[in-house]
Amino acid sequence: MKLATLKSGGRDGTLVVVSRDLSRCHPVGAIARTLQEALDRWDEVRDDLALVAELLERGALKDARPFDPAACHSPLPRAYQWADGSAYLNHVELVRKARGAEVPASFYDDPLMYQGGSDSFIGPCDDIVADESWGIDFEAEVAVITGDVPMGIDPKAALETIRLVLLVNDVTLRNLVPGELAKGFGFFQSKPASSFSPVAVTPDELGEAWRDGKLHLPLEVQYNGRPFGRPNAGVDMTFDFGRLIAHAAKTREMEAGSIVGSGTVSNKQGGLYGSKIENGGVGYCCIAEVRMYETIESGAPQTPFMRHGDTVEIAMHDASGASIFGSIRNRVRGLEK
Repeated sequence: MKLATLKSGGRDGTLVVVSRDLSRCHPVGAIARTLQEALDRWDEVRDDLALVAELLERGALKDARPFDPAACHSPLPRAYQWADGSAYLNHVELVRKARGAEVPASFYDDPLMYQGGSDSFIGPCDDIVADESWGIDFEAEVAVITGDVPMGIDPKAALETIRLVLLVNDVTLRNLVPGELAKGFGFFQSKPASSFSPVAVTPDELGEAWRDGKLHLPLEVQYNGRPFGRPNAGVDMTFDFGRLIAHAAKTREMEAGSIVGSGTVSNKQGGLYGSKIENGGVGYCCIAEVRMYETIESGAPQTPFMRHGDTVEIAMHDASGASIFGSIRNRVRGLEK
């Protein structure tokens, strides 16, 4: 089934079930008012939500309404936990190579992860508000929402805790990163509010594309209306979601409603670290990778970071060409004075 959260109804919004073709939705307040409530009572409400989804597909719900992604918040407008990994080592290798540094051997055995701000996400069609001097960048990723995860869980069991799959734009302010990392405490100001896809789906909706804890479909990025990237999210993913969840839960329990991200999706292409779509490659899921590749090739980056008025769209389609999650469509605007 497919679930979304409308902005109406308070800080945590109103949960709706969405049709597979993303054309219609139906509120389910009698079952669970919010997605967090549904996750807290998942075993109790899952079948009831699935029945609503079935009736919606059959056209048996007379009060179904048109589904408007612009009216949606991120499926979880706020979450107990937002832990983002870096599962695609090509991304790490590229960034390191551009500055002449080697990737530590531990990176290939132990996932890299940061804890993001989860108290206030932005909606899938909301603006990114930032100063251009901060180096505004998008990062297209896949994420999962878990149920309760016990401390010390193993990767295979961790896969069974996944309730929903969704997309994310993990916005990064690149020019703020070096100063923060130099202090030794990691990201904070350089990682503003992330934006998630309008719709989150149960893994069974993904069919054969969901296997081995990975989503084997191209992640599509359009930047200012032009194709920018379409790497396959199931390729070159060193750590599957079971490994990422187990890593996050090594020293703590995780509550239902925790979100774990894949990190920037990135594919190697032959002996290359990546290639632009216009050059016949699969492109990139963030501007930083383009800039790093330009640095490797010519000694300096040429592609600027996002400017006010720039837009990014992130989506994924199934084998038949149908949109699975709806689109993240973020536009950059400046700070209000």
